[in-house]
Amino acid sequence: MTSFDKPTTTTTNTPQQDGSQDVAPQPDDSRAVTEAALFEAFGGVRGMVETVAPGLLFVTIYTINKDLHISAIAALAVSLVLVAVRLLRKDTVKHAFSGVFGVAFGVVFAMMTGNAKDFYLPGMLYTLGLALAYIITAIAGVPLIGLILGPVFKENLSWRTRNPGRKAAYTKASWAWGLILLTKCAILFPLYWWADTTQLGWVLVSLKIPPFLLAVYLTWVFLAKAPPPIDVFAELEAKDRAKAERAAHAERPEV
Repeated sequence: MTSFDKPTTTTTNTPQQDGSQDVAPQPDDSRAVTEAALFEAFGGVRGMVETVAPGLLFVTIYTINKDLHISAIAALAVSLVLVAVRLLRKDTVKHAFSGVFGVAFGVVFAMMTGNAKDFYLPGMLYTLGLALAYIITAIAGVPLIGLILGPVFKENLSWRTRNPGRKAAYTKASWAWGLILLTKCAILFPLYWWADTTQLGWVLVSLKIPPFLLAVYLTWVFLAKAPPPIDVFAELEAKDRAKAERAAHAERPEV
């Protein structure tokens, strides 16, 4: 990724009352940390493949033979294979598992109603709910993207009270995610009512990656220009070291 403007942050060491310091990384370090954290949080290339593959397989098979059962079973099977591959490689499985649950809900719903389009409905409702969650939490001052990325950046919720620049960036990013997902819903829900299964499926598959990449890119732009995160874990370690040093100093005999 490349930003339009380099962030203007500089290295600062802010003394704390307990003797610890807030150490801010250099701009290049901050950009690299931001890129790595976003890549980890959203699953990277493999996560995108795991998101797209089941739906792509479903709509491809259904386009060919119009068989709901075979299409649904194939989509669920490829989801389970992706999870199994991650387990064998001892990789993080959260993205693959989320894909399995989403596909399973779609399969069950479509089988219950007998309408192949309903395979996509749970995922569409989830997208709508997620869009509203991003917007509502941004309005409430607790942006969802900050809750997601705070632990990844090792800052937890410190951005809420101690780092207003990052809170503003998280708020902008949450608005971006919410509006992008709402736009996606505005395209898909009319198609659910008016289009046939194959038309809806191909449009939905085509809208899996581009909106996601746009939202991730805008998040990166906002955070790359924001102040660096406060590493609360490093602060706790510094406090523990300072406490141990004071205890050791107190135990030394006076000469």
